[in-house]
Amino acid sequence: MRVAVIGATGHIGTYLVPRLVRAGHEVVAISRGTRGPYHDAVEWQHVRHVRIDRAEAERDGSFGASIASLSPDVVVDLICFESASATHLINALRDRVSLFVHCGTLWVHGIPQSRPYDETAPREPFGDYGIRKAQIERLLLEAAQGGFPACVLHPGHITGPGWTPINPAGNLDLTVFEQLAVGGKVSLPDDGRATLQHVHADDVAQGFALAIAKPDAAIGEAFHIASREPVTMKAYAEAVASWHDREANLEFLPWEEWRKTVSERDAAITHDHVKHSPCASTAKAEALLKFEPRYSAISAVRDAMSRATSADEK
Repeated sequence: MRVAVIGATGHIGTYLVPRLVRAGHEVVAISRGTRGPYHDAVEWQHVRHVRIDRAEAERDGSFGASIASLSPDVVVDLICFESASATHLINALRDRVSLFVHCGTLWVHGIPQSRPYDETAPREPFGDYGIRKAQIERLLLEAAQGGFPACVLHPGHITGPGWTPINPAGNLDLTVFEQLAVGGKVSLPDDGRATLQHVHADDVAQGFALAIAKPDAAIGEAFHIASREPVTMKAYAEAVASWHDREANLEFLPWEEWRKTVSERDAAITHDHVKHSPCASTAKAEALLKFEPRYSAISAVRDAMSRATSADEK
């Protein structure tokens, strides 16, 4: 099949495109053309690259027609963040594709009402990103009921070599990893029991590849794609310290006190993760798509950090 991947050189596409080539698909990699994939693979030599600036093409109304002109059997949209963008593609691709796969987020559930929660859990998102992604999911699944062959995959905290993972304090400050490595004190908010649910980008790519391979199981459905279990901030910090034969030197501060110890940006990112505290079940994806995540939340981060360190040492 011909598979068009929108946002092909990003986190997920870096792993998805080679998977699709190995599976025998003809792949069209669509991107702005401003960067290559996060890591190279021989399979990229067998990919057709198409350069489209999505924002610009949507402004002049040509984006959907440009995608349709590629005559894809399947379209994977990894970078849709507005309902209008999704509507534009539905209108352009209706009756022209056999499958449309959208990248959502666990954030569509908002604050968990139960733990673990599955795909039937309420959609009560907060924050602009979660709200917009929930709107897109609703639009696509309603379109699927009307015959448009859409499905939605909801990843957790995507991580992997090439970009900074969410740290044990729930933000992107690399000094948290550095302090844990040398036995320095690290402060965590409240009691450190808030949860994070990382997923390796290659496991996310696996989920997308499986949806393409099993369209009858995928169409009209939403799936959680994450590590099988979340990790608490405390356990995460202890694991990182153990990589360096250290015991984590942790202190726990009430939120209002803790937030004063970091930048406003880091506090905002942490607050978002603490409130969401994801604990999503992947049972549906495992049962219907045969999804088998290779990485735990901790091992996904370790792979990202170990390969980042190796690259720095070269």
